[in-house]
Parts: sequence; structure tokens; C-alpha cells
Amino acid sequence: MTASGQFSSILVLILAGFLPSDLWRLLGVVAARGLDETSDFVIWVRAVAVAILGGVIANLVLAPPGALAHLQLPLRLGAIAVGFLGFILARRSVFAGVLAGELALVAGGYWF
Repeated sequence: MTASGQFSSILVLILAGFLPSDLWRLLGVVAARGLDETSDFVIWVRAVAVAILGGVIANLVLAPPGALAHLQLPLRLGAIAVGFLGFILARRSVFAGVLAGELALVAGGYWF
């Protein structure tokens, strides 16, 4: 691939993937300034966001796409349990939980 071809690919990735998503995030940050974190509206928005995230995770575990579909359901559920345990043991560190779950998933996929 030529240098101009690589530049074109990166430009398409930025314009089609990065900017639309981050534009909405930026607008959300600007719109949320000054809101009371204990207001009913903010609590509702947070609850909806957590519910959507839970649905996405459930969909990935129960009806996985691609290579994840080749791993058995007990292994995927076990990786979630290991990730949650890592999250709790590392004093509620999201990074530790994700890392522990990912390592469990990769190790289980390798061994089984």
C-alpha cells in the first residue's frame, strides 16, 4: 500500500469511526455541566446506560459473534466470574476486573 493509500485509510477511519462517536460524547459532556448528580434525571440516565451496557454484555456472552462463538458458554460465564472477582479484590478497579476476565477467557480458550 502506498503512503497516500495509508493516509486515505486513516482519514476514512477518523471521519467515519472516531469523529461521529466522539462528537456525541463531547456534546454530552458540555450538556451535563452544571447538572446535579443526585437529580432524578441524572440517576435515570445512569440507570439506562447501565442497563444498555448489561444488555450488550449479555448479548456478547449468550449469542457471541466471531471467534468468541467457538468458546463454550461455561468458559464465557467463568471469565465473567473471574473478572468480577478481580474487580472486587482490586478494590473496585475496572481495569483489574477487565484484565482478570480477559486473561481467564484467553487462558480457557487456549487450554480447552
